[in-house]
Amino acid sequence: MKQLIIILIALFSFQLQAQTTINGKVLNAKDQSIAGANIYLEGTYDGSTSDDTGTFSFKTSETGTQTLIVSYLSYETFTMVGDLSFMKDLTIKLREDVNTLDAVVLSAGTFSAGDNSKVNVLNPLDVVTTASALGDFVGALQTLPGTSTVSEDGRLFVRGGDANETQIFIDGIRVFTPYTPTTNNAPTRGRYSPFLFDGITFSTGGYSAEYGQALSSVLLLNTIDEPDQDKTDIGIMSVGAALGNTQKWEKSSLSVNASYINLAPYIALFPDRNDWKKPFETVSGEAVFRQKTNNGLFKLYGAFDASNFELTQEDINYPDGAHFKLNNENFYVNGSYTGKLNDTWSMFSGLSFTHANNRINFEDNDIDDTENSFHAKMKFKNRISNRFKLYFGAEYFATDFGETFQNIEVDKVGYGYDNNIAAAFAEADIFVSKQLAFKTGLRAEYSDIFKDFTVAPRLSLAYKICNKSQLSLAYGNFYQNPSSNVLKFEQDLKPQNTSHYIMNYQYNADRRIFRAEAYYKKYNNLVKYDTDFASFNSNYDNSGDGYAKGIDFFWRDSNSIKNFDYWLSYSYLDTKRNYNNYTKEAEPNFANKHNLSVVGKYFITDWKSQVGFSYGFASGRTYTNPNIPGFLNEKTKSFNSLSLNWAYLISQQKILYASVNNVLGFKNINGYQYSNTPDLNGNFNRRALTPAADQFFFIGFFWTISTDKTSNQLDNL
Repeated sequence: MKQLIIILIALFSFQLQAQTTINGKVLNAKDQSIAGANIYLEGTYDGSTSDDTGTFSFKTSETGTQTLIVSYLSYETFTMVGDLSFMKDLTIKLREDVNTLDAVVLSAGTFSAGDNSKVNVLNPLDVVTTASALGDFVGALQTLPGTSTVSEDGRLFVRGGDANETQIFIDGIRVFTPYTPTTNNAPTRGRYSPFLFDGITFSTGGYSAEYGQALSSVLLLNTIDEPDQDKTDIGIMSVGAALGNTQKWEKSSLSVNASYINLAPYIALFPDRNDWKKPFETVSGEAVFRQKTNNGLFKLYGAFDASNFELTQEDINYPDGAHFKLNNENFYVNGSYTGKLNDTWSMFSGLSFTHANNRINFEDNDIDDTENSFHAKMKFKNRISNRFKLYFGAEYFATDFGETFQNIEVDKVGYGYDNNIAAAFAEADIFVSKQLAFKTGLRAEYSDIFKDFTVAPRLSLAYKICNKSQLSLAYGNFYQNPSSNVLKFEQDLKPQNTSHYIMNYQYNADRRIFRAEAYYKKYNNLVKYDTDFASFNSNYDNSGDGYAKGIDFFWRDSNSIKNFDYWLSYSYLDTKRNYNNYTKEAEPNFANKHNLSVVGKYFITDWKSQVGFSYGFASGRTYTNPNIPGFLNEKTKSFNSLSLNWAYLISQQKILYASVNNVLGFKNINGYQYSNTPDLNGNFNRRALTPAADQFFFIGFFWTISTDKTSNQLDNL
């Protein structure tokens, strides 16, 4: 019996010796106590939580080297590896998690839309529900601040830059010919259907070192990673028809779209000042194939369209009008792969090929141009920690452009250029805390056509003032080669250059967002020539320069009024430049000093309808009046347009849609054309350049046939 008691006492003593106490205190970076933090030994059930003073204590029978874990919501998890005997009276400081939704966002110069964006200024569906956009993503972006209203062109003019200074990318890969061709004084449209995209990033300046060959802006379009269901979309419109189908399998999916547009019915009802021999007609198709792998996603995107038209345009210098005919074919294919290499490394690779052909007849002149372009990119990302992420990569651009020209006086002559650009970039995201973050990068490019090497630094930072607002700054240096209109005649040049300086304030809370952004841009090495138009006979150099400065405001509110969503944007632009054939520094004829957009959408439940409006205002643009001294010496009257749209939900699968642009019939003037020779009094006569159509009416019926019978068709508009 005595021996048994001795054994029990020995076992009890051994058990007491095996119990180790772990204790300490959990604080934040400001030495404030954190209550409710979870503290435990990895791989065991031994642990505790901190009390109101941040204090914790627990016992464990484990011995030797162990891993202590401390975690709390919105803070980075703390890990400590060591011998248990040293885990006493610990003071553990948790760092705020910089990946939380309320963390600072690097947003200077950038508008984002998509499920992965922390701050949405526009939703992807805004592209097709904004009255003035008419289903074109460029039209929707023209309601944002920083863009200029150039109604007769239709492309993006950003912060004093012309349309060639904005580049468009699909899934990170360059689109070389993003717009459909058109005739003079008739706006173009983007080639690609917004229904295939779920993410849009529009950078009006100071963008990432990953992107180059754009002096003013980049527009990033991301195709849908994974469709939600099988479905068929049918659209019957007043000017054509569209058909789309999506098939989804376990690890892959395929979406296809096809459309046919013919403006003949519209022109018959609403004739304009042109004599249309063959109204605008286009047939197009797109497809996206997606394949999931064990560690990534492969996408293959392809698009084809063919357009043609023929007309005689009113022209003050041609009594019978100017004959113009165009046939265009465009093919674009884009393949990309995004995947994880391990827990910290990921990669992206992609390439694209573009083939574009234009056959143009203007009076007795025949022009035939062909462009073949290629883009390849590879990028790596290393997530070293939540606070430091490194990106680096390389890309290669190749363009082969050729053109032939002939008329009754000139035999067929050919000319063009080959342009190859190699680039490398590196960039780092550094999050000091939830309140402060930096992005710094460097881009280097070598242009084979000029034998020129450039280095462009980029830097941005953001500081969170409070939970609802932040302040951002950005600087960037950017290079871009001249456009094909110049390079096809002259290659003894060098890249054009601009520098951006941006300051941004942003407020975001309760489904309301406010942005104010001031900027300054300095242009150097712009191309100049000494003839009316770039031609064989022109003398070229890089002596041009210029500047653009201004301030943009944006306000969106989806909360104050039930079922009503609206936004307002205003831009003030002060810009001058000396480039092309300018005789002196002047405000360019595509720039509006003041731009205002007001967009509203209201859902009427009892009517099962969404009604919307868009109002656009732009101050006058410069033009040269040869009857008085000076260059770009007068301005047009202001631009005004009010557009309305209406969507009626016939059933969950069917919707009737109607829209009208410029419903009040404002008589807008894009500029003036003057005669080449003066009249008997020595004056040059002129005619006003008015829009090809003052108003545009659109009616469509859309029907979705899907496996999910409860899907709401309004979500597809």
